[in-house]
Amino acid sequence: MEYKDYYQTLGVPKTATEEEIKKAYRKLVRKYHPDVSKEADAQHKTQELNEAYGVLGDAEKRAAYDELGRGHQYRAGQEFRPPPDWGRGFGNGNGGGFGGDAMGSDFFADLFANLGGGRRRQAPRRGEDSHASISIDLADSYHGATRTIGLTVAERDAQDRILTRERNLSVNIPKGVTAGQQLRLSGQGQPGAAGPGDLYLEIQFRPNARYRIDGRDVYETVPVAPWELALGGEIDVDTPSGKVTVTVPAGSQSGRKLRLRGRGIPGKTAGDLYLLLEVVLPPATTDKARELYRTMARELAFNPRAGG
Repeated sequence: MEYKDYYQTLGVPKTATEEEIKKAYRKLVRKYHPDVSKEADAQHKTQELNEAYGVLGDAEKRAAYDELGRGHQYRAGQEFRPPPDWGRGFGNGNGGGFGGDAMGSDFFADLFANLGGGRRRQAPRRGEDSHASISIDLADSYHGATRTIGLTVAERDAQDRILTRERNLSVNIPKGVTAGQQLRLSGQGQPGAAGPGDLYLEIQFRPNARYRIDGRDVYETVPVAPWELALGGEIDVDTPSGKVTVTVPAGSQSGRKLRLRGRGIPGKTAGDLYLLLEVVLPPATTDKARELYRTMARELAFNPRAGG
């Protein structure tokens, strides 16, 4: 089998702290999440990241992995076989020095097989916590929603081998969640002798050219006609919380910002909604439209670059 450099996978040095490893993992998982990544191998890359973090994110497993490489200069992709007595002193008596949170590669499976008996027996341990991300629409944060996600999970078969399978999980998205917030799903993590761990889902918003989100504040681009800016008046705007009627002050310019207090993402202290007015010119595709533009050019004598 080929050796896997888990530090290289996460892009961290072997001296990285626990927090640095966690930060690197979360950043890469967000980048390659299949819901948002345009990379062709996003799913495979995510599995590799989960496997690497499943080892380096746990102190005991990392110690065993580092012990394996001590005194050797293994490189990623190099042909590799662990020594027969490797892993002595790590893990528990059931052969589970490396838990089920790795994604079941041949490399991991062979390492797991070499963590056999002959070591001290420890009390049964709870399964590892899992980390993933979920992409939602902005409207889901305003109203709450139920979404289904697919997860790749690791399990032991009757021969104590690590296998993977896909499963779907229904997730309740509470009203008022924000980007970066983590939802804890109790008992949905990796299996363990003392019960499963938890699953932590990090909230991400799907990209939407119409909205920009800053904490609980939301910025919405609103197209307006030139006369709506020049003359002012009421316009109807579709917002994440529903349709509202707002007044555009006469003489407004494109880029003007209208603030609607408390219309941002809901919460104990709700955010604000900012409407960014953006002028859209009528197309000059008919004779009448072109003549109107010529009339404006003659009679208004307007030079937008004058006095700049």
